[in-house]
Amino acid sequence: MSLVDIPDGELGAVVTYLEMRERPRPRPLPASPLRLKPWPDITPTQYRTLFARVGGRWLWYSRLAMDDATLAARMASVHAVLDPAGVEVGLVELDFRKAGECLIAFLGLVPELAGKGHGNWLFAQTLALAWRKDVERVLVNTCTLDHPAALPAYIKAGFTAYKRAFESFPDPRLVGLLPSDIAPQVPLFGDSRAISRR
Repeated sequence: MSLVDIPDGELGAVVTYLEMRERPRPRPLPASPLRLKPWPDITPTQYRTLFARVGGRWLWYSRLAMDDATLAARMASVHAVLDPAGVEVGLVELDFRKAGECLIAFLGLVPELAGKGHGNWLFAQTLALAWRKDVERVLVNTCTLDHPAALPAYIKAGFTAYKRAFESFPDPRLVGLLPSDIAPQVPLFGDSRAISRR
């Protein structure tokens, strides 16, 4: 066994790639006061704000690092989760660009809703959207920085892991994409000045 040092200012995570090759049997959708609405006219600024609210705690950063044109090109199928007052409290982003496949690119709720049973509802809604008529395979990736319940939930839902990879990247808190106190469960090492000189 060998350990690989991660340089100061960077993060490392193990990514697990999962797939579902059979459409789940229909079941009643769990009840929830939340609702899901397509958001075809979402702007990059609106998207980044919701993305950071939902994923900041888990150090989601990829969409925050994109310029407006790149981000707009990636936001093919975005749905907002709305609370009873109509406030955006979650998101689902699906990617159907590869024929016969749907990648669940992002799926999540704001941290304040964690542990309240809304995840089952959101996941059921997401699978219903993902399994379009022409889809033969649904994919999702998660990593060791995500919510600890993410991987077990995917497996329980019928996804099978088929690959793992190690990913390292500059800590988004040190490069200014996220606030320095947003993910207290992940220690912050390094100096933003050193990263900016790379």
